[in-house]
Amino acid sequence: MSKWMIAHRGADFEQISKDFNISPVTARLIRNRGVIGTDSIRKYLRGNLNDIHSPYELTDIKKASELLLQKIKQKSKIRIIGDYDVDGVCSTYILWAGIRRAGGNVDYRLPDRILDGYGLNERLVEEAKADGIDTIITCDNGIAAKQQVDMAKKYGMTVIITDHHEVPFDKNTSEQILPNADVVVDPKRQDCDMAFKEICGAVVAYKFLQVMFDENSFENSEFFKEMIEFAAMATVCDVMPLEDENRIIVKEGLKEMRNSHNTGLKALILVNNIDSEKISSYTLGFVLGPCLNATGRLDTAMRGMALLTSTDENTAVTIASELKALNDSRKTMTQEGVEKASNEMETVDKIPKVIVLYQPDLHESIAGIVAGKVKEKYNRPTIVLTNAHEGAKGSGRSIENYDMFRELSACKDLFTKFGGHKMAAGLSLPIENIDILRRKLNDNCELTENDFTQVKYLDMELPLWFLNMDMVKEFDLLEPYGNGNSKPIFAVRDVSIISGRIMGKNKNCGKYKIVDSRNNQYEMVYFGDMEKWHDFLISRYGNDICERMYNKGDCKEIKVNVAYYPDINSWQGRESLQIVMTDFC
Repeated sequence: MSKWMIAHRGADFEQISKDFNISPVTARLIRNRGVIGTDSIRKYLRGNLNDIHSPYELTDIKKASELLLQKIKQKSKIRIIGDYDVDGVCSTYILWAGIRRAGGNVDYRLPDRILDGYGLNERLVEEAKADGIDTIITCDNGIAAKQQVDMAKKYGMTVIITDHHEVPFDKNTSEQILPNADVVVDPKRQDCDMAFKEICGAVVAYKFLQVMFDENSFENSEFFKEMIEFAAMATVCDVMPLEDENRIIVKEGLKEMRNSHNTGLKALILVNNIDSEKISSYTLGFVLGPCLNATGRLDTAMRGMALLTSTDENTAVTIASELKALNDSRKTMTQEGVEKASNEMETVDKIPKVIVLYQPDLHESIAGIVAGKVKEKYNRPTIVLTNAHEGAKGSGRSIENYDMFRELSACKDLFTKFGGHKMAAGLSLPIENIDILRRKLNDNCELTENDFTQVKYLDMELPLWFLNMDMVKEFDLLEPYGNGNSKPIFAVRDVSIISGRIMGKNKNCGKYKIVDSRNNQYEMVYFGDMEKWHDFLISRYGNDICERMYNKGDCKEIKVNVAYYPDINSWQGRESLQIVMTDFC
């Protein structure tokens, strides 16, 4: 059972309500998201691209743009080296489009996930040398590529790093270790005084071009309107916090995407049967983004770039269809991996504190996704390993109270390679070491049962009778939702469930008629774990009462506390209020 934590942040909600012509409930929701002060609230509600931070806040951004402009004027051969995820593809596309617009002789390469691994590597440097490349510019990678940059410099190449990841540091002196590139642009540099550092690689690329165009007086208004779509997609898919300028970038990017001029993106929207007027951050993070990500996982991310750079509609639709098929395959593989993991968990007497699973036939590129899903189901640190070229290889995902990088560091003698941070890690090791790793991690684990209790953060208690259509529509002002700007979730006590029916092809959701404390009736739906929900009802009220609720529809005994968000259901031109249950107790 989850533990509920209800926010109690204070402010003058009545005054905020009057100042911004919103309800006090909406004012409280904004405060719960850490937005304080008149100007911050204005930007949150009404901010536009004029409110994003100056790109000149990035250390050495002007120096980098001047160097690249010089290379463009010299007609030097420039190569962009990105990464294989959505942020890598989008930042590569932004730089490629901008450098071409400025007249540059530019191409790009994205690493192969299995052959190359992450980011800039020796093979890509050797390839650049063989192709006569004068200048390498990285995006969404490069900050940790010290050896590879040294290799490129040895070959006489100019190297510009643009990245957004943490800068490696000397453990003895705590000094940052920057690669010996000609210029390094990264908001995480210790000497970078950006007001907001939590931006993705595509936003760094976007800001880089803003400076380059500004310094050379290029016409840019339409170009940057088009590119904001890709900065927005990368921000959502790289799970950047939707706070400060990120929220504005995503909000404006979604507006542009509804009338996108990019042939490839329009094709991807088309093959996924998406109404362009209803594109949201959810669409980016769970529909369009995963299609681009699937190329880097199961094929090559160069296919994603082929889509975005396509100008022929038929070609774009063909590529988009292939990407959708790849993503559908990835989803099937992930589901099978999660089911196999769940079946294995059911065979153990007691679920271990740290779950270490070995699935030799699982595609190594989705080990992290499977680990994340298993971690969510059992709320335990989870590592999923599979067969690789040499031994086993996999990924781990952690919970808040378990520092996975620290715990793996205590077992580093078992690995051929590992890295990561508190919440996630990647590792390689001999197959014969898997059982030893499982035992050591669990022997060393100091987590208690309380640490395995999932915490649900709710905005406030809000009786259902307090809701109305205008208020629920007003909540749209809080969008786009995502990391750091979650959908509002409320709590209500003692909701009576009168009747219900199980729906869905896989019987994986339920629809219920409920009654509140003032005897008002509502429709409620639940898309969560139906098995867990039914176990809860049966344990509290018995099987007979639950069957009567579903079969006869005249149940009066069942009362539950519900965590929910309100929604508007549109059907045949009519709108009605709908309650979406997210948790219960």
